[in-house]
Amino acid sequence: MLTILTLAGMVEKIGSSAAESFAVFYEQYLPKVYRYINYRIADVQTAEDLTSAVFEKALSKFKSYDRRKAGFSTWIFTIARNTVIDHFRSSRQSQTVGLEAVAENPSPHISPEDEADRAEEIQLLNLCVAQLSDPEKEIISLKFGAEMTNRQISAVLSLTESNVGVILYRAVRKLRDGFRGRQNG
Repeated sequence: MLTILTLAGMVEKIGSSAAESFAVFYEQYLPKVYRYINYRIADVQTAEDLTSAVFEKALSKFKSYDRRKAGFSTWIFTIARNTVIDHFRSSRQSQTVGLEAVAENPSPHISPEDEADRAEEIQLLNLCVAQLSDPEKEIISLKFGAEMTNRQISAVLSLTESNVGVILYRAVRKLRDGFRGRQNG
């Protein structure tokens, strides 16, 4: 379950002005960090736990955060990325993206046939995503899960912005071609 940090708890750990600043960042970045992690981790509960761990780490290190070195989004997503990497190392699980876990809840107005088609498309997309390399999966997760710009992704991954654009373009093209090929085949 996602831990909700209270302003009082933050004040106790880092002081009032820092706590107020952190609270603003927390509210702004919590959904994005969660979506990024949920793209990388198929299990919702684990994604929630890891999101909580990211913000606990960020809170404990917030006094040492220096905005002149990196923007907050770069800093928090670096923590998130390292937390996910540590999770995979410790659990030795494959880095499979579970898109059904991040897909929006269906509308009650969707017919059973449309829902079956949607489930089939998600399954096909999962197969296509599984064919991507780890760097491609990472960039897809940051771009679409965390809604980051190529510039922000380049800062988190220590790549050039143009390199991120090329990898993203190729990954999306692979997904599109793989999806179409499996759908028509």
